Amino acid sequence: MVAVSSVASRVGNVRWVMIGATFLIATVAYLDRSNISIAAPVLKGELGLSDVQLGFVFSAFVLGYAVTQPIAGWVADRFGAYRIIAIGIGWWSLLTALTAMVPSASANAFALLLSARFMLGIGESIIFPASNRLVANWIPSSERGLANGLIFAGVGVGASLAPPLITTIMLEHDWRTAFWVTAAIGLAALVVWVIVARDRPENHGWVSDAELAFIRDGSPRVEPAAAGKSVAVTPWGAIFGNRSFGFLALSYFCFGYVAYIYFSWFFTYLASVRGLDLKSSGLYGMFPFIAMAIASPFGGWVSDRLTVQVGARVGRCYVAAFGMGLSALFIALASYVADVRMAALVLAAGSGSLYLAQSAFWTLSADIGRRVAGTVSGLMNMGCQFGGVIVGVLTPILAQSFGWTASFLFTAAVCLVGALAWLFIDPATRLDSR
Repeated sequence: MVAVSSVASRVGNVRWVMIGATFLIATVAYLDRSNISIAAPVLKGELGLSDVQLGFVFSAFVLGYAVTQPIAGWVADRFGAYRIIAIGIGWWSLLTALTAMVPSASANAFALLLSARFMLGIGESIIFPASNRLVANWIPSSERGLANGLIFAGVGVGASLAPPLITTIMLEHDWRTAFWVTAAIGLAALVVWVIVARDRPENHGWVSDAELAFIRDGSPRVEPAAAGKSVAVTPWGAIFGNRSFGFLALSYFCFGYVAYIYFSWFFTYLASVRGLDLKSSGLYGMFPFIAMAIASPFGGWVSDRLTVQVGARVGRCYVAAFGMGLSALFIALASYVADVRMAALVLAAGSGSLYLAQSAFWTLSADIGRRVAGTVSGLMNMGCQFGGVIVGVLTPILAQSFGWTASFLFTAAVCLVGALAWLFIDPATRLDSR
C-alpha cells in the first residue's frame, strides 16, 4: 500500500483537480436546491401555502430529478460528462432565478412554483450520474471510494452553507434576493468548470504521461465498445436482471428517504415545530450538513482501506450497512430528546452516520456498470430520488395524523431496511454488457 501511495504522489494529481472541480459543482448544486427549504417559513407565508402544499413543492423538484436520472446517466455515457454538466449548471441557475420571479399576488403562484421546481430538478439530475462517469474515466479503482466521498462532501458543504447564507440575506433583504444570489453563484461555478474540467484524462492538457498510465493501469479493463466516447448498446436486461443492482437500488431508495427529510423538512422542523428563531435555526440547521461533509470522504477513505486489506464485502457492504444502521438509531433517539439544540445535534449525528455509506453506493455502481457506469448510477439514483419524492409529501401527512415523533420513527425504520439490503449485495458482481 505504501508503494501505491508513493507512485501516486509522483505521477501527478490532475485527477484530484477534476474531483475538486466536481466537488465545487456538487456544493453549488446543493446550495441551489437547499435554498427553498431555508426560505420555506417565510416563502409559504408570502405565497399563501400550507405545509402540505409546501411538501408538494419539495417533491416537485425531486420528481423532476428522479424521472430523468436514467436519461441523465445515458446522456453522460453517450455524449460525455463535461458538456452535460456545463449545460446542467446553466439550466439550474436560470431556474433558480425564475423561482425568485414567482409573483406573490398571483392565484397561480403555487402552480408556477411547482413548475419551476420540477424543471430545476430536471436540470440538476445530471450532476451525480455524470460525475460517476467522470470517476470511472479518471480515477483508478483503489481511489474511487475517497473520490466519491469527496464529491459527495459537496452535498454537505453546499447544504451547510445554505442556512447561514440564506438567512443572512433574508434578514437583510428578502428570500427573492437570496435566490438571485445563489443563481449568480451557479454561473460563477460554470465558468470554473469550463476552464478546469475535461471528459477524459487523455483530453486534458495538464495530465502527464505518467499520470495517464497510472489511471489506466489502475482501472478495470472494459470491452472494446467502450474505447470510443459513446456507448452503442445499453444492456438494460442485464441491469434490471442483476440481483445486486436491485438491492443496491432498494437501499439507495431508503437512503434518499432519510436524506431528504434533512434537505426538505429539517429547517422547518427546527423553526416551526421546535420553535427556534430564524437566526438560531440558521446556525443549528448547518450541523447535519457539516456532519455529511465530514463523514462522506471519511467513509470513502475507510471503505477504500478496508477493501484493499480485507475485501470489498467488508469495505463496501459492511461499512455502508453499519453507517445506515447507526443512522437509524440516532434518528429514533432524537425523537425523544426534549431540548431542541440537543435534538439537532443527535439528528446531525444521524446524518453523518448515513453519509458514511454514500461513497459505497457510487463506487459499486461504477464497478458494476463499468462502461455504462453513468446509466447504472442514474438508475440507482432514480431510486434514491423517489425516496425523496415520497418523504416530501408523506412527512407532513404523518406529522399531522400521528405527530412529528411518528414521522421520525418511520424514517428510522426505512433507514434500517436500507442497512439490511446491503447484506444481500455481492460487491464482485459485474454486468455482462453484451
